Amino acid sequence: MKINAVGYATISKSGDILDVYYPDIDFNGLKTDIKNSKDFSSSKKLIELSWNQEDLDGSVKDVSSAYLKLHLISYKFVKPNSINLDGLFSALPNVAWTNQGPISTEEIDERLLDSKLNNSNLYVRSLDKFPSLTDYIIPKNVRIADASRVRLGAYLGSGTTVMHEGFVNFNAGTMGTAMIEGRISAGVVVGKNSDLGGGCSTMGTLSGGNDIRISVGENCLLGANSGLGIPLGDNCTVEAGLYVTAGTKIEQFDEKGLSMGICKGSDLAGCSNVVFIRHSLDGKVMAKFNNSSIELNQELHSND
Repeated sequence: MKINAVGYATISKSGDILDVYYPDIDFNGLKTDIKNSKDFSSSKKLIELSWNQEDLDGSVKDVSSAYLKLHLISYKFVKPNSINLDGLFSALPNVAWTNQGPISTEEIDERLLDSKLNNSNLYVRSLDKFPSLTDYIIPKNVRIADASRVRLGAYLGSGTTVMHEGFVNFNAGTMGTAMIEGRISAGVVVGKNSDLGGGCSTMGTLSGGNDIRISVGENCLLGANSGLGIPLGDNCTVEAGLYVTAGTKIEQFDEKGLSMGICKGSDLAGCSNVVFIRHSLDGKVMAKFNNSSIELNQELHSND
């Protein structure tokens, strides 16, 4: 495994690296198709890295390595959860992301004052460790309605549509055609031909004590405002407004509709062909055999 990358870092007045843009990456023979230029602003610093498998398996050491790993995921050279991102948060600085590029939080007050006094157009989009994906990489055959809601380090499969309320975190994403109107948290992977309805949530592993990696299989539907705290297999549906967690008490039914007793959500982790619904009278959660399969509107996902 050989990885060679050429990038350009933004440097603060104090000499700290704020971000690194890698347009030129050779990943074991697979290359980015961006025309690179060695002519760049004096405020930028040239970064050249040569990596092997040990660097992918090792923890993040600095800003340059953090940004390269995020680029590798978003360029789709590697899949989410396949490389070591330990130390990522410690390595990344908190940055003021503006229409004029990243600015150090120690310098932003001065820059804002200067912009007000001189009528220059400077506005702050966010204060965060992570920038937007589209500030660095434009994925092919993808639609993103609100680019601020997809972070660098997101993996977007061809045919993915992220609507205005959709959100995709770093080290997460879609493996193919998908409709995303809900939240894909860090570490969550969504299979092809799946639909995450408006306002739905997938439980991540960054906070809250959850140590189970959540995933959504192929041909799945998470209804509007639903939630998922267990991994799903293929061809599963979660009813709108229903949050299924590992501890949710669920009455399970077989393919003939006969009750198999009460189980916990964790007992159904990774199972395929399941529809999670609530009894319309008593509200009890049920898991029944899913006899149908969703079909995405292919016209909406022809994102040439």
